[in-house]
Parts: sequence; structure tokens; C-alpha cells
Amino acid sequence: MTQAEIKLCSLLLQEHFGEIVEKIGTCLIRTGSQPLRLIASDTGLSLDQVKKALCVLLQHNLATYQLQKRGCVEYEAQCGRVLRILRYPRYIYTAKALYGDTGELLVEELLLNGQMTMSAVVRKVADRLTETMEDGKTMDYTDVSSTFVRLADTHFVQRCPQVPDAPQAPDVPPPAAPTLVINEKDMYTVPRLHLVGKGKRRRSCDEGESGEPKAKRQKQDAEGSEPPPDDGIYWQVNIDRFHQHFRDQAIVSAVASRMDQTSSEIVRTMLRMSEVTTSSSAPYTQPLSSNEIFRSLPAGYNIVKQVLDQYLTLLADDPLEFVGKSGDSGGGMYTVSILQLSEVWVLPHPAHTRSVLSLSLRFGSRCARIFRLLLRKKHLEQKQVEDFAMIPAKEAKDMLYKMLSENFVSLQEIPKTPDHAPSRTFYLYTVNVLSSARMLLHRCYKSVANLIERRQHETKENKRLLEKSQRVEAILASMQATGAEAVQLQEIEEMITAPERQQLENLKRNVNKIDASENQVDETIFVLESFIESTMKKP
Repeated sequence: MTQAEIKLCSLLLQEHFGEIVEKIGTCLIRTGSQPLRLIASDTGLSLDQVKKALCVLLQHNLATYQLQKRGCVEYEAQCGRVLRILRYPRYIYTAKALYGDTGELLVEELLLNGQMTMSAVVRKVADRLTETMEDGKTMDYTDVSSTFVRLADTHFVQRCPQVPDAPQAPDVPPPAAPTLVINEKDMYTVPRLHLVGKGKRRRSCDEGESGEPKAKRQKQDAEGSEPPPDDGIYWQVNIDRFHQHFRDQAIVSAVASRMDQTSSEIVRTMLRMSEVTTSSSAPYTQPLSSNEIFRSLPAGYNIVKQVLDQYLTLLADDPLEFVGKSGDSGGGMYTVSILQLSEVWVLPHPAHTRSVLSLSLRFGSRCARIFRLLLRKKHLEQKQVEDFAMIPAKEAKDMLYKMLSENFVSLQEIPKTPDHAPSRTFYLYTVNVLSSARMLLHRCYKSVANLIERRQHETKENKRLLEKSQRVEAILASMQATGAEAVQLQEIEEMITAPERQQLENLKRNVNKIDASENQVDETIFVLESFIESTMKKP
């Protein structure tokens, strides 16, 4: 765990959950698994505060617990899961692209709450959608439920582990912590619920027609109502499935850039057919027959069976082995080589690595040329680099030493004699791509942390102006609801002067740029992480 990762985790926890949760999470990331009282001792917080913070971390799957042999329970933070908070907007946007506004809100609610029952998330999303509709229109629970079922069928949401219903002996004391289990067969099984109703709008006041306060009314409803039929069955977002979708999209783009659009559409169809049956960590998809692929091609895609077989043969015979042939039944059995394509996605032309090099203030386009040359030729002497890259000797030497000091390239010595005399030794420059990817990943973490700190600084500097703007907007909303005249609304709007409006616009523009930069850096992080993972899996 590097310092850049720890700092980024700390900033993400503080931004989303507050200082106390950030303090507990950072302590667990730095020290590893610890029992409850030791966490309280190290952080200086009360046991009650530590318990609540741990509940938040466990609710959002950011920490785990384990019962030790001596009977104590130790808690451990999941640093990788904390870093995935950075990718939440991309998960939500993907759900919107695939399943519309309803899918977007379902995934958003599950990410915001960590774990929820199906009935609770369906009601909440229906209420939110009803709020955005015109007066007189409502969102039906059944429509939201059908979208939830589609998300579960495609494995974008999954059940959380739960306590087994095994009978407990009366003489045996209960364990210090329950053991949570989940049956893989039931992980995506949606309970049969008959949710009848429509979304409700919020009332303008906290008291209903009966005159009872809202809190008292909710308490009475909770006491009198029965538990929902899916009580105890909680759901969470399947992050690995989203990552699999991102990887599949990148693979299709890689095939399209090397072959053509028809080839990429065939590979897309094969990936879509096996997206549920193939594990996200599998090197190959499940074998698919040519006849199955032909029947599953998109409607309106005019391609005959003979042309499809030719394309599959072309993909299988390609040196990069996009598609592998595993049998002859059903017109031929084919698989997509995910591991091979994951490497092609970044290599042999790692665009992300080159772009970082060429855009970095430390390097220029000539360094990117040398780097690309070393990737292609594997090993070169300094004189060969000068000749191939067509760069003067002095500049090539400075650039190579600069990249060597930054660990972008490495130097390998091949002696002619056992004494390793410099005059009788070959000095070959080469690129350790895995090491370069790890270093770039480390720099990406530092970049995101700097972006978050900059956004917090911008917000803090304009805190009073933001609060004033929020107060004015609240007053305008309440007056519009009561039917105020245009002159009155204009007087309220003029409470914010022209210079203040200009300052607010500049702040909004800067924050939007920072948010967009975070998303772009996170895309590079995903590419680098996928490349490192696929490289480590290779035998």
C-alpha cells in the first residue's frame, strides 16, 4: 500500500462519510486488521463513535470483520473497495445508458446506501421518479421492479451474504460475530414480490391532514405495519460486473480499430452472449457455436451465415488470436480470448502510456518517440536509439538518462568478459512495461488526490458566497410555490450582485473541470489496473 493510495482513500472517506469514518478507515488501512478497543485506543475516539463508524464501513462494504481463534473480532479496511468510490459516477452513467433513468436511480440508491432490500429501493426510486413527473402522473412500482429484475438478471446487482437460518442449540452461547454466507445459485435470484402502488410526492410541510407531526406518524406506521416479504434479503451493486462491461467495451473498440466494424460487432455479440455465464476473471469466454452467434446477431444486421463463418475464421487466424476455435460442432465452436485481448487493448501500442509521456511537463514528443521505439525494438544501444529515432546524440543521451531516472526505461548490461569492463560491455536500453504501468498508476493516484484537494480548496474559499446563493435559491423556490409576483422574485434575485454571479460562474466552471479531470484520470487508472491484472495472470 503506497502513501498515494492511503492519502486518496483518506480524502474519499472524508468527502463521502465525514471525519470520524475517515479517521477510523485510515487507521485500519495503515495498521491492518485490529480489534475494536485497539482501534478506539489508536484513534482516541469513544467506543460508541468507533462502533458507528465501523457500521458505516461495513454497510458500504468498505471493511470486513473476521472472528479469530481466541474469540475476538478484528476489523480490516478494504483499500481497493474504497478507491472504487472514485468510479461511482461511471457506474451510474453506465446504468443510465443501459436501463434508462430507472436503472440509473436504482444503482445510485444502492451505491449511496451500500445495501438495501428490493422493496425499499423500489419504493424510494418510484418516489424520486414521481417527483420529477408532471402533476397528476406517478411512477408505478411494477415498472421499477421490472428494471430491478433486469439488473439482477444481467448480474449488475447481487444479493449480500446473510446469516444462515441454522437452529442454535440453547446451551451453546452465540458466537461473537455471525458468519455470513451466500449460495451462488441464489446470488441473482429475485424474491417474488407483489409490490402494488405508485410513487408518492413529498408534502410541502411536515404535518399531514391529521395534524400529527411527520416523525410521530412514521413511528406509528412502523409499529403497526408488518415487515416486508423480502425482509433480510439485501442487495448491493456488483462492481466486478461493471468492470467486465467496461473491459468488453474496450475490447470491441480494439477489434474495430485493428479489423473493421463487422468484426467488432461479431465480437460484441459473442461477449454479450457469454457476459453472464463467464466469470469476470476468466481468460476465455464459454464456447459458442457459429449457429448460435448467427442467431444472436443484432436485428437488421445484414450478414449471411457464410460471411459470418469467413469473419470468424479470419479472427481465429489473426496472429493476435482475438477469437479461438475450440471445436467443429454446430458449425464450429468459438471463444473470445479475453486475456489476449486485454493485453492488445494496451499493447503493443500503449496509447495511455505514450500520452502520459508526451503530455508530461518533464518529457516531450521526442521522448515519446524514443519510448515507442524501445517498445517496438525491445533492446537498443544508445547509438541505435540515436539512429532509429533520428535525434542528435547529446539530446538522445539526455532524454534516455532523464527517462532512466524516472524509471520509464531500464538499462541492461551484457558483458563480453567476466570482468564487466565498461569498454567490453553492451549497455542496452529497454522498457519494463509492467513497472512503467505501476509507476503511472501511482502517479494517477497522486493526481486524483491533488484534484480532490483543489476542489475542496475552491469550495472552502467561496463558502460564504455558496451559502448565500443557496439561501436565495431557497427563498425563490418558496415564493414561486406561493405564487409571488415577478417584481418580488426579481428583488430577491438582485440580492446577489453581478460580481458575485460572475464569481459563482467561475467557481462552477472550475469545479466542473476538476470533476471531468477526475473521471478522465480514473479511466486511465482502470486501463492500467486491467493491464497489470492481465499481465500478472499470464503463465
